[in-house]
Amino acid sequence: MYTMSLWESRDSSGNASIMDMYEGTQKNVSLADVDIKNIARLIIRGGWPGNLNTKNVSLIPKSYIESILEKDMNDDKKRDKNKMIMLLKSLARNETSVVSNQTIINDIEEYNTDSELIESRITLKDYLDVLTRLHLIENQNAYSENYRSKERLGKSAKRHFTDPSLACAALNLNEEKLINDLKTFGFMFEALVERDLRIYMEYLGGQMLHFRDNVTGLEVDSILEFADGSYAAIEIKLGFHQVEEAKANLLKFSENMLVKPKFMCVIVGNVNAVMKDPETGIYILPITTLKP
Repeated sequence: MYTMSLWESRDSSGNASIMDMYEGTQKNVSLADVDIKNIARLIIRGGWPGNLNTKNVSLIPKSYIESILEKDMNDDKKRDKNKMIMLLKSLARNETSVVSNQTIINDIEEYNTDSELIESRITLKDYLDVLTRLHLIENQNAYSENYRSKERLGKSAKRHFTDPSLACAALNLNEEKLINDLKTFGFMFEALVERDLRIYMEYLGGQMLHFRDNVTGLEVDSILEFADGSYAAIEIKLGFHQVEEAKANLLKFSENMLVKPKFMCVIVGNVNAVMKDPETGIYILPITTLKP
């Protein structure tokens, strides 16, 4: 079971719809300014149903992490709590990133011999398998269709906690810390958006992927693949000042696709409208308006 999306928790107005953009019927809507502090709160709070009406919004995700460490990770055999803590912190620091197992090992382990390295790899695989079975983490796989140069496509998955509040809990982040660290805030905002997109696409019978060209470095945060094989391209930016860069990135991506996206969209933290750019046809909207 996933945690709740912003639409399910009534933190999204539903003024923008994936299917309306898909069908070309999405209307422009003027909105009140989005409070960036509220976005930080929604990230820290997560989509936990029991967390919607509480003041201490970090309590449930922290308790969930603690339960994993004290009990759930040891259901089939005893595992090292300190290593699991270091792994969770490394995964949280790399939330929404394409990062190899070797990078994570280097982040959390010290080894001097080949045998120690092999043991570290075995341990990491075991610990990641446990976290996957417990539905704490999951991968966002790579999109590999329709690109002009398929041999250049990245195949590695982006790593995610199933809810961004868990990544924040692993790093002991609160709303104030997020606001004072815009780089981390941006990663966790992307995680929030991709949590919702994953939920919406599962409801719509599709899936959420990501895209990377390993030669040029061109990336698209989210690819929404629908049941009929068509797709949409989504860029995610915390600040409105990043929208022009996101639009240029989407246009460059579209130029290299044999089959063009059904629609393209930039999802932003602090924009006060749902709009369709008249020059490019790219939709721009805040996450607090999105629904399936």
